[in-house]
Amino acid sequence: MKKNILYIGLDVHKFTIDIAIGEGRANSEVRSYGKIDHRFGVLDKVIGKLQSKGLELQFIYEAGPCGYKLYRHLTAKGYLCSVVAPSLIPKRCGDRIKTDRRDAINLVRLFRAGELTSIYIPSEEDEAMRDLLRCRDDMRRLERKARQRLLAFLLRNGHQYSATKHWSKAHMQWLAGIKFAHIPQQIVFQEYLDTVNECSERIERITGQIRSQVPDWSRAPFVKAYQALRGVSLIVATTVVAEIGDMSRFKNPKELMAYLGLVPSEHSSGKTIRRGPITKTGNSHVRRVLVEAAWTYKVRPQKSQTILKRQQGLPKSICDISWKAQMRLSTRYWRLLARGKSRQTAITAIARELSAFIWAIDREVQQVTV
Repeated sequence: MKKNILYIGLDVHKFTIDIAIGEGRANSEVRSYGKIDHRFGVLDKVIGKLQSKGLELQFIYEAGPCGYKLYRHLTAKGYLCSVVAPSLIPKRCGDRIKTDRRDAINLVRLFRAGELTSIYIPSEEDEAMRDLLRCRDDMRRLERKARQRLLAFLLRNGHQYSATKHWSKAHMQWLAGIKFAHIPQQIVFQEYLDTVNECSERIERITGQIRSQVPDWSRAPFVKAYQALRGVSLIVATTVVAEIGDMSRFKNPKELMAYLGLVPSEHSSGKTIRRGPITKTGNSHVRRVLVEAAWTYKVRPQKSQTILKRQQGLPKSICDISWKAQMRLSTRYWRLLARGKSRQTAITAIARELSAFIWAIDREVQQVTV
């Protein structure tokens, strides 16, 4: 803690910002500075007044729906700014009063005491790619819900399909031939079917945009390298890179595993050690795609044509890591099943170790690009 710093807590909302200030001295008072409109011009005027105190300014605010525009505005002007995750802010038991004013004061007190940890802020380029990937995820969720509505409607009206897998080519042909006796029901069916088709077309269109944008991205070498691993397709690799950003901030694979929420929870006391399900903290988007990728390690190790094609032009060290991952993860999956673990538990363990191999490949790429 530095005594010559003025900590400024910002409780940021769509239209307003509540401000609290407190000097670096531990016994100094933390007080509310007031509420202003959420406009950079208004904030800059307040900053000009606070600079007259002759102290170094340090801003703190919670991550939220307003994004990182405020962070980038402040850092572009040379100020220190930290963004903290709301889920990591300590809360006192029994505190039943919450106001924007109190939140701003609490930010200053906790940050000054060293109780808050700043989150990683992606670059504008990385955030743009992340938005595109999350848009695709949104479309997938819409497609899944649209399919569920359509199948529920058909079941309710006595139309069931059990010949092959749902949404296969044969299933789509079967759907195209369905006729209803009543026109209103035929209209409902067609609207549901059109919604499914529209969502599928959107997903394909966005996937094509991702594929075309990746080569011009500054992190394209990492996307290319991650795809050396089995199960890590273009979408998986791009999601990992866009969501995590600079992986060098993780000193070892365990830190990355904890960040992704893939480590077991623990509640221990004395000599009693109790470990439970994974914590599921951190980035859920990366955790989801890694779990999906982990399912590919159920089959025996092999260098398929798809993987060999993706590995073209990559250093031998990265290809060796990929083969080592196949040998270890495939063996580990079947060993876990033999020990009586459920398939989901085994897959979660594989996803956790897969993140370690991604970390190792990231280190190799950094050495090449330096």
